[in-house]
Amino acid sequence: MAIENPSRQEIGALLKKAKRIAVVGLSDNPERTSYMVSYAMKEAGYEIIPVNPTVKEVFGVKAVASLSEITGHVDIVNVFRRSEFLPQVAEEFEKIDADVFWAQLGVVHEETFQHLTEKGYTVIMDRCIKVEHALTK
Repeated sequence: MAIENPSRQEIGALLKKAKRIAVVGLSDNPERTSYMVSYAMKEAGYEIIPVNPTVKEVFGVKAVASLSEITGHVDIVNVFRRSEFLPQVAEEFEKIDADVFWAQLGVVHEETFQHLTEKGYTVIMDRCIKVEHALTK
């Protein structure tokens, strides 16, 4: 099964509705892509929740080690981990019942895509959330 992302119009609607983004693999290093992309989303008005057991905080927000440590609803889980880690992240994602599972540009795992879409989740893979936000404003 090939990955079939929602249309750009659907992605735009998801981004307009979303408020909280949990970023798995968010680095506290300003030179890392995860930091730059998440900073842009923060500046666009989204609440960013850093999910990374190796950092204390990012953007002045205390980091959590896993998705299960987040209190309250999460609209989008944005993943900055290598493709082989997506099944593990998806397992955590299902437990918190967030709305959208989003794997960044270059991150794809077909079995995870199929599993989550069959369960009714919205899944986006191999797309940059910052680029999609800019294209759908």
